[in-house]
Amino acid sequence: MAILQDIWWLLVLIGVMILIHEAGHFWAARFFDVRIDTFSFGFGPRLFGFRRGETDFRFSAILFGGYVKMAGEQPGEDGAADPRSFLSKPRWQRLIIAFAGPFMNIVLAVGLLTGLFMVRYPKAPVVHSPIVGAMVANGAAAKAGILEGDRVVQIDNIVNPTWDDIRAKESFSPNRPLNVIVERNNERKFITMTPIADEKNGIGDAAWAEQAEIEVASVEPGMGAEKAGLKAGDELVAINGLPIRSTVKMHEVIRSGEGKPAQITYRRNGKDATVPVIPVIKKVENQEETYMIGVKLQQKFELTSLSFPNAFVESCRQNLRGATMIYKFLQGMLERKMSPKSLEGPIGIAKHAGEAAREGSLSFILLMAAVSLNLAIFNLLPIPILDGGVILLLLVEMLRRRDLSLGVKEAVFKVGFVFLMALVVFVLYNDITKS
Repeated sequence: MAILQDIWWLLVLIGVMILIHEAGHFWAARFFDVRIDTFSFGFGPRLFGFRRGETDFRFSAILFGGYVKMAGEQPGEDGAADPRSFLSKPRWQRLIIAFAGPFMNIVLAVGLLTGLFMVRYPKAPVVHSPIVGAMVANGAAAKAGILEGDRVVQIDNIVNPTWDDIRAKESFSPNRPLNVIVERNNERKFITMTPIADEKNGIGDAAWAEQAEIEVASVEPGMGAEKAGLKAGDELVAINGLPIRSTVKMHEVIRSGEGKPAQITYRRNGKDATVPVIPVIKKVENQEETYMIGVKLQQKFELTSLSFPNAFVESCRQNLRGATMIYKFLQGMLERKMSPKSLEGPIGIAKHAGEAAREGSLSFILLMAAVSLNLAIFNLLPIPILDGGVILLLLVEMLRRRDLSLGVKEAVFKVGFVFLMALVVFVLYNDITKS
């Protein structure tokens, strides 16, 4: 049942992406009076649709994608000499048409977060030079000599980092030494730490966590936490008398208890209470069996709403940060510092879509914004057959002030197609090996 739900939500997610992306190409082409023969959801044979004016709006057999077919789009094609064909238009107009698809995905990502932040903005405290709240035994941070309570004042070239800065640094530095300066007992210590590459996604992980207030995000029905009366929004204060400063510490204490009841102190409406919670052994997807109490934890934050200008600025800031992270990841892969194992295909995206939908509309909107931004950047890569490849060829022709030969364009297109198919096979293989 969960698999069918994942497939359904994947189709919803992809459907919105296709509509917005191809609508960008469609509107730009119409603006410059290019004749549009087909607007298709999916590839392959036509299943059904309707014709409006000169355009066939259709659903095709393979729903993972879509396209807008413009008259005379390829050299030598019938209709290429038509004054309303794509190739008859000035290069600057063709460039705008090619860019319009990714641009609309960027607009969607910014618009979704802007609307979301106007309704619900999770305002978490931003702490510079954060304190280490917990570490996993034998993890990279613990092996390097970092201790709980240390304050991270610098990591590589970033002074007074936030935990987001720290996570980004370690994620993009698998198996690469990082210079860390911590403050301990009013003394500064210089430590070299090497994040370990995750076996499944190749991302660096130092196995540590920020000291922060932790609360219950959701409670799993039928598990120990629900039976003990814990609810979403409860602030977790202590477990077995130990202060809870991170989710890592919480999970570690529960696992080490090997099924013994955990005495959990929580705070609700300003009042503290302690209840015994009985863990059960359970297997989580892609993980080994371990003891759990059935709660999803998160850093405590304040829910508020932003005005439109502030929501728009915050949306742009977060999307810019996301785009920078994607760029750094791609750069890391090209420099062979990052593993391509973290790339995900339709199977991985379907799982994320299903999980987000089950968590609620807000989680699904966040995922949709992230996927839309990723799709925009992917399509802008200078790979022939993608929008970025079309833009690159047009820029080359604009610099040369004459067209590239038909043979060169066909060769470039074939190389791009082979590369894209190889990438599809690779991400599908990645998805299957992670399952």
